[in-house]
Amino acid sequence: MSDLEARLAALENRVGELEDINAIRRLQWAYGYYIDYNRPEEVAGLFAEDGAVVFLSGEYRGHAGIMRLYGTWFQNLFTGGRRGPVKGLLLDHFQLQDVITVAPDRQTAKARFRGILAGGWHDDVLHEKPEGPPQQFWEAGIYENDYVRENGVWKIKRLDYLMQWQGDYETGWAHTVAHLQPAVVCYPENPLGPDVILPGDNYRPTWPHRQEVPMSFAHPVLAEAFRVEAFSGLMGK
Repeated sequence: MSDLEARLAALENRVGELEDINAIRRLQWAYGYYIDYNRPEEVAGLFAEDGAVVFLSGEYRGHAGIMRLYGTWFQNLFTGGRRGPVKGLLLDHFQLQDVITVAPDRQTAKARFRGILAGGWHDDVLHEKPEGPPQQFWEAGIYENDYVRENGVWKIKRLDYLMQWQGDYETGWAHTVAHLQPAVVCYPENPLGPDVILPGDNYRPTWPHRQEVPMSFAHPVLAEAFRVEAFSGLMGK
């Protein structure tokens, strides 16, 4: 291969990688919109055939598990089983601060997103609010997701959401206990439960507990060489 051909091939690969990053970002943003408007079928359609969602220490597997989470549990909890936007219900998921890493073969990728949720029930529909959640609340979490190119289309392979905090809008997060707790019983014993409970060392207690979410991407300056020792050296310790 000539130098020109090599440069063109490298450029073509780089452009392809940028297109992949944009497609994955669009995929994740679409997920946020479909969640907002309670469209579980569209949510499930974003996932690979063997896709999975990790939520509250449980893993929901395949389209059946994903529909159980978004189409049964969430829909029943927030909208009384109704599809689409519901009068008086606010449930907006913002997908932010993405760092996307595409594998060299461009068939798989990893990405970290920050999610922020504003939720609540208007006074007009307060009688429909379930027990537990405050009438107005905030929530934030970190996604560390895996993606796969399936039949030429990027899809979510594993959506791993680790809640960071929840806050009652009226009193603030300093005075709030999380209204959602980690799963402890699997499906089918729990009709709304996950297919698998995560191992004990991956138990995820919620706010005010905090825990590190390992980053899928290399340090943008120090790359893979970044270690605690390197950081200590930079700080003169």
